[in-house]
Amino acid sequence: MSGELVNMGELAQHVSDGSAYHLPEFLGVHLELPTICGLQLTRFMVVEVAVAALMILLFVPLAAKMKSGKPLRGRFWNLLEVFLLYLRNEVIVPSIGKKDADRFTPFLWTVFFFVLFCNLAGLVPWFGASPTGALATTSVLALSTFVILICSGMKKFGIVGFWVGQVPHMELPLALSIFLKPMLFVIEVLGLLIKHVVLAVRLLANMFAGHLVLAVMLGFIAATADKFALWIGVTCASVFMSVCLNMLELFVAFLQAYIFMFLSSIFIGMAQHQH
Repeated sequence: MSGELVNMGELAQHVSDGSAYHLPEFLGVHLELPTICGLQLTRFMVVEVAVAALMILLFVPLAAKMKSGKPLRGRFWNLLEVFLLYLRNEVIVPSIGKKDADRFTPFLWTVFFFVLFCNLAGLVPWFGASPTGALATTSVLALSTFVILICSGMKKFGIVGFWVGQVPHMELPLALSIFLKPMLFVIEVLGLLIKHVVLAVRLLANMFAGHLVLAVMLGFIAATADKFALWIGVTCASVFMSVCLNMLELFVAFLQAYIFMFLSSIFIGMAQHQH
């Protein structure tokens, strides 16, 4: 029993953050990440910086091409343009409204592709697990949406107007309003906070659980290595299931990025159009 617990702990280490890369043993390489100015670099930090650099390399040239006014040429650039236009026209504009959508579109585009690329990075062998499988990463993403929601709402309606507007407009007698409206205000503010906590936890749970299941599937191979006949059957079944789960994880990577951006759009739209 204790051996099983140790094995599960080792498997969890491969889908969580760490300060070293565990490369295949036959390479004889164990890469320890350095400490810079007292800050220990981790695998998730490396992946996030790589994702940020990739986004700059992709979208700065794309923006320059679109700014020139000339039609984009090439299947790759057309594919990126299709993604961007679909997200804007079919998700952001209906959620926020045509008048305000363009102000938030750059942020929501950035959120979508950052989450997507971080999700996909976890499927690259030995590159490190998905940073979106860590609560710190998803919390910062959800907090970014929360801060933009609050700041943009207060800018549009004023500080007092925004917070007062959290309470639905109701025609109530004065005595009942004094009792009921403060209670509704507390409920609405708590609901606003809970929505963003759930936004972070949903992404975390989906990405961490998916990669942990993949690690467990492959762990079955090592667990039966001392029994050759059993090992052959388990290996074939584990590899087949891992391939199927990887295809599912590929779909989930896109789905979770879409859901995170969609819910962020909904929350921002609710702040721009109060009760």
